[in-house]
Amino acid sequence: MKFIDAILGRFSMDMGIDLGTCNTLVCVRGKGIVLNEPSVVAVRKGTNQVLNNGEAVGLIAREMLGKTPGSISAIRPLKDGVISDFEITEAMLSYFIRKVHGRGNLIRPRVVIAVPSGITAVERRAVIDSAERAGARKVYLVDEPMAAGIGAGLPITDPTASMIVDTGGGTTEVAIMSLADIATCESIRVGGDDMDEAVINHLKRTYNLLVGEPRAEKVKIQIGSAVPLEEELTMEVSGRDTISGLPRKIVITSEEIREALKEPVAAIIDAVTRTLEKADPELAADLIENGIHICGGGSLLRGMDTVLANATGLKVIRVEDPLTAVARGTSVYLENLELWKDTMEHSDSGW
Repeated sequence: MKFIDAILGRFSMDMGIDLGTCNTLVCVRGKGIVLNEPSVVAVRKGTNQVLNNGEAVGLIAREMLGKTPGSISAIRPLKDGVISDFEITEAMLSYFIRKVHGRGNLIRPRVVIAVPSGITAVERRAVIDSAERAGARKVYLVDEPMAAGIGAGLPITDPTASMIVDTGGGTTEVAIMSLADIATCESIRVGGDDMDEAVINHLKRTYNLLVGEPRAEKVKIQIGSAVPLEEELTMEVSGRDTISGLPRKIVITSEEIREALKEPVAAIIDAVTRTLEKADPELAADLIENGIHICGGGSLLRGMDTVLANATGLKVIRVEDPLTAVARGTSVYLENLELWKDTMEHSDSGW
């Protein structure tokens, strides 16, 4: 069986998947990242039938978020980094695998999927089952902090502490790694989505203005910050007035958005300090030299590195290309699959 798997491995287009709450990235062995699309699926309301013959996934579906008529639903099937809708996740994975793999290749791919370190055994099983039913020959799971650390080029196999803070859409993963394993970690279900939610709540409370998630995300990206800015910013926002029910436009400032984002940012800082408190003294000492590395979409919030540095007293480095660190890490796992596959959780099916 191992021999046949090795032979098939030579001919199959194996892929690594960063299955995110907001975006899914797919990389192929030897080619790097080949797909980066939103984790959104458009279905006919009340059914799990994906529109456009199963093609209304990713970028096409994201355009529909918050703008669908009564007969269509645009769904994000992952919530807080875990599968909330099994069938739709399967349809989404199936579409991405098909798109990357093509129909010409008859040998099904082996797939490495990055998952949050804090998810349960049942949730891990759901990811494996979804990927297998979507067309994977064999599925391997890798913890997101490990993949992020490898993707960021940290020396995680060395006997020294490497610390990563990966803030995605649904979860923030904080981990200290050494000797190719996680020494201590904290996984909280707070991320970019909670920041968007905080912006929505602030506008509703303060201005009686209702906005959708895509617009709240735009506000966060354009004027959001975690620390005071040298030059504070302003932005026009349009939405629906909750009192008159009519469309309205207002001007907001970066100060008030920073105030609104305080809660999710504080939750991330707490997770980082808790992880440091649990670290072995020797590993903690290493971090004075090595510092903390941050990645994921949340690390792009202005001043995120500064607030973490102020809270911990350690230097904080934003990794190069923070949005793709986890996907790049799964790519390295693919290159070394034969070497590392026994250390990874995987599906029991053969070939």
